[in-house]
Amino acid sequence: MTTTNTQQGQRDATPEDSHAGAAPATGGYAPEHPARLNLAELAPEVYRAMVRLDAAAHQGLDPVLVELVKIRSSQINNCAFCLDMHTRDALAAGEDVARIVQLSAWRESRHFYTEKELAALELAESVTLLTEGFVPDEVFERAAAHFDPAELAHLISAIIVINSWNRIAVTCRSVPGHYTPGQFKGHNA
Repeated sequence: MTTTNTQQGQRDATPEDSHAGAAPATGGYAPEHPARLNLAELAPEVYRAMVRLDAAAHQGLDPVLVELVKIRSSQINNCAFCLDMHTRDALAAGEDVARIVQLSAWRESRHFYTEKELAALELAESVTLLTEGFVPDEVFERAAAHFDPAELAHLISAIIVINSWNRIAVTCRSVPGHYTPGQFKGHNA
């Protein structure tokens, strides 16, 4: 975990305020928006429970596949903070830039992914977009053909957790751009 300096002294950075102490925007870029609130400070039990749930959801799954699912769900939810975080984590884990770039168009770029990854991405989209037809049987069955029951349960859990994190980050207006890969692993768990 990193530490940032503020006018009140030093404190730990969290996903909601990791921009603290950042330099003002230069070079014609728009200024950063401020975070609305810091969930980790104001609801620490909830935050710690989310961190534990996130860690439990990934058990037994390929870490790169999990990052692809997190990125795709975050794209759908327009969560800039989570896109920044999980893209950096995927790159740090050795993921190829081209596969990350193609994620938003994975149906047209199927040749970039394994059949197992495609099934996971399709399931992630269905769970993320529940109001657009729920999770069709054929989508669930394709995923079930590539994941054993325990893996499938963890994949569904990972998709649910990233959707929850997206909603937290978007609502709290967490600021992207300052994340370091692995920064929040085991954070306050």
